[in-house]
Amino acid sequence: MTLAILFAFASAACLGAGVVTTQFGLRSVEPISGAAISVPAFTLLFLLLSPLLLAGEPVVWRGVPIFAAIGLVFPALLTLMTFASNRALGPAVTSTLGNLAPLFAVALAIVLLQEPLRGLQFAGLVLAVSGAVIITVTRPRDFGSWRTWALLLPLGGAVLRGVIPPIAKLGLEVWPSPLWACLIGYVMSSLVVLTVQRVRRGSFVVAAPWAGRLWFAVTGILNGLSALTLFAAVRHGPVTLVAPLVAVYPLVTVLLSAVMLRQVLITARILAGTALTVAGVALVLIG
Repeated sequence: MTLAILFAFASAACLGAGVVTTQFGLRSVEPISGAAISVPAFTLLFLLLSPLLLAGEPVVWRGVPIFAAIGLVFPALLTLMTFASNRALGPAVTSTLGNLAPLFAVALAIVLLQEPLRGLQFAGLVLAVSGAVIITVTRPRDFGSWRTWALLLPLGGAVLRGVIPPIAKLGLEVWPSPLWACLIGYVMSSLVVLTVQRVRRGSFVVAAPWAGRLWFAVTGILNGLSALTLFAAVRHGPVTLVAPLVAVYPLVTVLLSAVMLRQVLITARILAGTALTVAGVALVLIG
């Protein structure tokens, strides 16, 4: 269980950092092209390291179709939706609505995996999600120019992010290897985003400034590490524990946004949201 907790917090840290670095990449690269850089970047790094990382990891062929199917939508579709949401709404709103993901994850885990949810865990989940929303929500006048339909992007991403952990846990019960799960998923997702890039632009190679490519490569590595540690977390613990802990990623997003983007001031609202989130996490861990 300790491993699940550590991996969940690592996933949250990488995910929160990736939301911020995305903003730098979007200054010169559109979302879909950014996805065609970020997802293959981590895939390539993983493939280069695979002789070391996968040494002694046996192949369970029954698990391949499960992880391949997951890879068709995660991280490919989620990455596209998140990048588009970041561009349309900004990192704060994207993170705010993305905080609904653990609600979907826990609900599906209870129904699909028959995982128990104790009273303290439920209270902690509600507090953690509420605190994260308070931290990242901004006033309407701060949203800038955007259309209502754009809210479907982070909401759809939240549903997708919530559905993946229980499905991945089912696959990991067949083939208990987070490393293989992540690699197979990322190879499939790379094929998806590169195909989309080829159809839209006529080339698999993204024409963009090197600075934009570098930022999206960094984002891809952060998101990839987040996915890998998420798989490792659900491998070692229940989704009802992991999902609320990963939900604290807006703490990282807000902190790095304040330092790197200088768009966030540490206010009483953020401090209150932080306190709620920390209290929620404590209840989840106690429960």
